[in-house]
Amino acid sequence: MNSICVFCGSGVGNDPAYAEAARLLGRTLAERGITLVYGGGHVGLMGVVADAALGAGGEVIGVMPRSLVDREIGHNSLTKLHVVHSMHERKALMSKLCEGFIALPGGNGTLEEFFEVLTWAQLGEHDKPCGLLNVAGYYDPLLTVFDRMVDQGFLKREHRDLVLVEEDPSALLGRFEIYEPPKTVKWIDRSQT
Repeated sequence: MNSICVFCGSGVGNDPAYAEAARLLGRTLAERGITLVYGGGHVGLMGVVADAALGAGGEVIGVMPRSLVDREIGHNSLTKLHVVHSMHERKALMSKLCEGFIALPGGNGTLEEFFEVLTWAQLGEHDKPCGLLNVAGYYDPLLTVFDRMVDQGFLKREHRDLVLVEEDPSALLGRFEIYEPPKTVKWIDRSQT
């Protein structure tokens, strides 16, 4: 792994564990020589993970739409900041620049970005690992929803298994290094429609 895209909040949340996990992830990426690709902000968990990676000597690439540079306070100390025209361009470029995706805690934007790349993986548009850093059980309710999707016949088990989950950045990156995407040829069973 040479580069990982991290999706995370533009706020820090209510639990100090979120910022600590972002710092640990940033440092861990830098120590492993993995470039951090992220949304380009200086605020919230975005700023925390970027500052930690930079502070540990890592390379950090931000991607931010022009309309958000002022609102999300674009980070001025990055290795590179790509300013793009739209959120669609942002996500496409971040995907192109990385070899895997990790979501730290965040809100609607974090989930939307993660779900888009997860859907692309399910459809076979990429074979990059997608992981949740489940800090202090933040993603437990979402994991329950994934399991319910499987139980209710809306999600195949192999597609549920696309979501790698760990509480520790090193453990998650270890799973990324050995990740093998599922080989699903047919993802809808027409005999049951």
